Amino acid sequence: EVQLVESGGGLVQPGGSLRLSCAASGITVDDYVIGWFRQAPGTEREGVSCISESANTTYYKLSVKGRFTISTDSAKNTVYLQMNNLKPEDTGVYYCAADFLAGCRPDEYKIWGQGTQVTVSS
Repeated sequence: EVQLVESGGGLVQPGGSLRLSCAASGITVDDYVIGWFRQAPGTEREGVSCISESANTTYYKLSVKGRFTISTDSAKNTVYLQMNNLKPEDTGVYYCAADFLAGCRPDEYKIWGQGTQVTVSS
């Protein structure tokens, strides 16, 4: 069974940091494009950052460049999203997703995790 499990969300003050984890089973993350997406209430799901180890490429949404870092631990079959200098507008449910061939748009992905809530507030 293919499964993605996110963890690491929580409540953090503006300027703080969180590290999200996406643990995969049933697939090898190195063989897939893995993306992090977020959805705030009343908005559409959007691509935050995506990585393809096989193509050696990464993508970042412009508003998170320089603050977020996506990385892969092949031994743990896990993809991380390190989020620094968090802002209130980063609040939302963060999902990881996988597909064999994709860019960084939600409609390109078939395998999804259940999501983890990130709230940035003072």
